Amino acid sequence: MSKRSLTFICQNCGAAFTRWQGKCEACGEWNTLADETAGRVAGPGRAPRKGRPFALEPLAGEAHDAPRLPSGIAELDRVTGGGFVRGSVLLVGGDPGIGKSTLLIQAAGALARAGHRAVYISGEEAVAQVRLRAERLGLRDAVVELASETAVEDIIATLSEGKTPRLIVIDSIQTMWTDLVESAPGTVTQVRGSAQALIRFAKRSGAAIILVGHVTKDGQIAGPRVVEHMVDAVLSFEGEGSHQFRILRAVKNRFGPTDEIGVFEMTGAGLREVSNPSELFLSERELGTPGTAVFAGMEGTRPILVEIQALVTPSTLGTPRRAVVGWDQSRLSMVLAVLEAHCGVRLGGHDVYLNVAGGLRIIETAADLAAAAALVSSLANAPLPTDAVFFGEVSLSGAVRPVAQGPARLKEAAKLGFARAVVPESARGEGGETGLKLGEIANLTSLVAKIAARGAGNHADKRPGQDG
Repeated sequence: MSKRSLTFICQNCGAAFTRWQGKCEACGEWNTLADETAGRVAGPGRAPRKGRPFALEPLAGEAHDAPRLPSGIAELDRVTGGGFVRGSVLLVGGDPGIGKSTLLIQAAGALARAGHRAVYISGEEAVAQVRLRAERLGLRDAVVELASETAVEDIIATLSEGKTPRLIVIDSIQTMWTDLVESAPGTVTQVRGSAQALIRFAKRSGAAIILVGHVTKDGQIAGPRVVEHMVDAVLSFEGEGSHQFRILRAVKNRFGPTDEIGVFEMTGAGLREVSNPSELFLSERELGTPGTAVFAGMEGTRPILVEIQALVTPSTLGTPRRAVVGWDQSRLSMVLAVLEAHCGVRLGGHDVYLNVAGGLRIIETAADLAAAAALVSSLANAPLPTDAVFFGEVSLSGAVRPVAQGPARLKEAAKLGFARAVVPESARGEGGETGLKLGEIANLTSLVAKIAARGAGNHADKRPGQDG
């Protein structure tokens, strides 16, 4: 007789244990272990299955570029690297209500209008609900095949009939279940087993499959990390509930870059592509306000200008607050330490708040100079020039180091009407073609001195009796 063993698997990280315990030793989460029956184990009366030989291919051979299928949405194609690769599997994650289903039904509709077979399988909504959303998005005439189904074997059997679909959307992978696994839908084992069956079908048939994944409370895609390793690309759909902007970012991509982003705007008629994100991020900018600096950044091959806002205020706490939104917390701590150690800026008794306007998340070290300028501007109550952009990396010695793709940053700033740029000293001469006036900074001390002088001049210009 075949034997079955009981295994307890963490629903947060996928670690397996032989007995239940309150805390997962792998990820540290509490009450995440669930019992799941393991697969059959060969017993005394059961012979193991004999393997079959397969052909081996030589390493040397003619290589071909993977054929791509443009989605019809330029921002989505930018993130995927030019379109969907045949036989590839993508995992799209994001917060509830961020617009994942809206984006994918729009992509399926665009492909259907181009004459390709697109299938949308929903495990969370009825067909009538999907039709209502498609009608609101103006996709009523798109020939997208719909179904509300969760059994993976039934889905594969249906899709295997007739012409192979070019795009298949599974919304979502947490609702799928397979007969090969004896556990409830949404558990780690079911998610892994269902994803594996769909991936095998994609590789065999050549159809591109997009899996929608739920996220946990800390923003990570729910389920085991092994699913992210199984798929060809992992896309993260990000955005703040208070902003209409949505950002699609590639976390992993076997067929394209991982540093590109796609920017969308959520409207009543669905997601609208934003071809010029810089203009959108700076549209609500307040001119002449202390503590704001415009950073000329790069997201992949696309230059983006965004406003960095800082607020420095005296603290009444023994340990001042350090809060940052849209930037690295440890990077902020490093810039504050450099300002205090080399520039004489005392911030030990002040609360510091830093925010990247528009909901964008910056991972570039080139934002060091803009963040430092905004912090000093807020502390000295000295507005920075409204026609200036900043970029440069700050080292621990206080020196301003050069960054890559400086000409592209300056060209984007000139296109949006900026007249000057504060850049590392090594960038001298890069702004000749753009017409920008460059202010080369060799170290952070000189920048702090210039901002402090502006603050002193502003206070001196105030008439007696004015508040200041």
